Amino acid sequence: MTLTAPPRLLLVHAHPDDESLWTGGTIARYAAAGVHVTVVTCTLGEEGEIIPPALQELAANAADQLGGYRVAELRSACAALGVTEHRFLGGIGRWRDSGMVGVDSNAHPRAFVQGDLDDQAAALLEIIKEAKPQVVVSYDAFGGYGHPDHIRAHEITMAATAQTNDVERVFYAVTSRDATKAGLAELDVTGLPFRMPADGELPVTPDEEITTVVDVSEHLAAKRRALRAHSTQVSVWPEGYALSNNIAQPLVGAEYYVLARGAADGAATDLFGGLGER
Repeated sequence: MTLTAPPRLLLVHAHPDDESLWTGGTIARYAAAGVHVTVVTCTLGEEGEIIPPALQELAANAADQLGGYRVAELRSACAALGVTEHRFLGGIGRWRDSGMVGVDSNAHPRAFVQGDLDDQAAALLEIIKEAKPQVVVSYDAFGGYGHPDHIRAHEITMAATAQTNDVERVFYAVTSRDATKAGLAELDVTGLPFRMPADGELPVTPDEEITTVVDVSEHLAAKRRALRAHSTQVSVWPEGYALSNNIAQPLVGAEYYVLARGAADGAATDLFGGLGER
């Protein structure tokens, strides 16, 4: 095959901020290299917990305006990362954030997990046909950490990509056990309102299962800018970040993937490695 010029990458994420948390460095790296990067966001993140006290009335149990506010955060983050194209699955506001597993919002009639999986996969397939990516990224079957919307994003990604021969590779974005451990060892939260995680508290993937390590060390500044754009959800300092749970996490110099579908040759350090050489 011959890659289109420029190469094309598509990432399927559940909520605003996931693109930056899970794959921000990767997006920035490939966008800077001239790759056409399409980000698909499945919900507006309406059920997110809000960090700044002054914005608490945006919450789902108050004015329920957080989704619209997070659209603006997402646009700023995409600009920081150099995203070429952004889409909301099914159009903006089509499916709602389901919230964490077991909460009442799982049953909301517009919740992402209440939607028809075939309809959602068809909506994603339409975007794939238009964007024509060779590489697609989403989450593993556990959604990285068990969030219902992440699991559904995985399901529709696998269903949609199975219906086209144009996607050469599908990857799961994961976090490295070893890199997380090393990053935490260097993280200092002295004087900061955050705590270090307990053993096993952060979701990680054993490194022997990781197939692809993408060096993003030169793009951490862009990732930090993108994370800071999501100020309702993320607190950021030079070496790390924390979500609303105030658990410190390190910013590491690589992002990690498991190849789910496609040829492995050349993919150890590059999502596109080896493509176009057959």
